[in-house]
Amino acid sequence: MNKYYVYIMTNKYNTVLYIGITNNLLRRVYEHKNKLIEGFSSKYNCSKLVWFIETQNIESAIIKEKQMKKWKRDFKDNVINEMNPEWDDLYKTIV
Repeated sequence: MNKYYVYIMTNKYNTVLYIGITNNLLRRVYEHKNKLIEGFSSKYNCSKLVWFIETQNIESAIIKEKQMKKWKRDFKDNVINEMNPEWDDLYKTIV
């Protein structure tokens, strides 16, 4: 069974949010942390995983990602706070 993840990365100061989807969360977060892929997350140092959900359906993951990207910052912060109120790096929980 396939697994897909919608996730949020942030920088050291929690001032920038990056929302993405992947089928391999461990690999993708590693890529963010090591700036292996050029783009928004490497430019703004988004190397801390602060939120994610898992789904078996790629279509629902894509829909969720697109919805969240349209949300205001307060809504995104609230979702993170529900799962991770300290905004800890969750990478250590998936390794």
